[in-house]
Amino acid sequence: FQDRANLTLNDFEVFRTLGTGSFGRVVLCQHKETNKYFALKIIRKEVVIQLKQVEHTANEINLLRCIQHPFLVSIQYFFQDNSSLYLCLDFINGGEMFTHIHKNKYFSHSIARFFAAEIVLALEYLHNLDIIYRDLKPENLLIDSQGHVRVTDFGFAKRVKDKTWTLCGTPEYLAPEIILSKGYTRSVDWWAVGVLIYEMRSGHAPFYDPNQMEMYRKIVDGSLSFPVHFLAEEKSIIQGFLTCDLTRRLGSMKGGAEQIKEHPYFKEMNFKALLNNKIRSPYIPQVSGEDDDSHFDQYDEEDLFWDEEGKDPYEDIFKQF
Repeated sequence: FQDRANLTLNDFEVFRTLGTGSFGRVVLCQHKETNKYFALKIIRKEVVIQLKQVEHTANEINLLRCIQHPFLVSIQYFFQDNSSLYLCLDFINGGEMFTHIHKNKYFSHSIARFFAAEIVLALEYLHNLDIIYRDLKPENLLIDSQGHVRVTDFGFAKRVKDKTWTLCGTPEYLAPEIILSKGYTRSVDWWAVGVLIYEMRSGHAPFYDPNQMEMYRKIVDGSLSFPVHFLAEEKSIIQGFLTCDLTRRLGSMKGGAEQIKEHPYFKEMNFKALLNNKIRSPYIPQVSGEDDDSHFDQYDEEDLFWDEEGKDPYEDIFKQF
């Protein structure tokens, strides 16, 4: 990672938008000097201030600077101009897991288990750094050209020594203790893994309801039913994660991730080999090259320009960046 690199937008050739969000957009670009492709996250300073998200954004950038893991997206460069912040991230060209689940209706047992194992390793790494991720969902999981998961979007991630109370995340994936404003720990991430395994295997989240209050009621009640094709060990691990009782939730107790790895669901998984990239993925997206962007939706484009004329009106607010 090259902090405060002496880069400008003009050092990149920008091709197209890969995604949009409330703060700006992510574009596919190529670094002119190295010819490497990146996903450039462009965050509008004005919008960050309007939405009172300055601290939040600083937090995301600082976390990205200190994490390095095979199943997490890495930041390569960071720079800014008068109107925007630029986060230059790995371009993961297989696209979002969400797209692949829906293209296939749902994943097989072996594919879901493989991705679940990689996510367990990614979360274990974050939790060892006292970071709660808080936004696990298929839209935030990219699949690389070799079929490995890369967790992206650290907007909700937070360093927490003990408990935190902020209501954030995606409704279908919220743990009951978040909904009940009880204060929560990293175990909310393990709850989300249970939701994710269920969604990978069925194509929908376990408690989904078009009425959000009804969905929250189902989550708090823990009312769970399984499609007929779910295997016994899948049901067992999902129920282990989706328990409201924190003294019984898988991963919440002593041993944390080790306890999860020892569950019968993972009995054939060699986690050490997986971490060292020694296991071939059972699901490899078709990509024609490192610049293949076909797995990403099309978006309306807007002109981008490097804004360095005159004084930065937000200089004081963003000087810690």
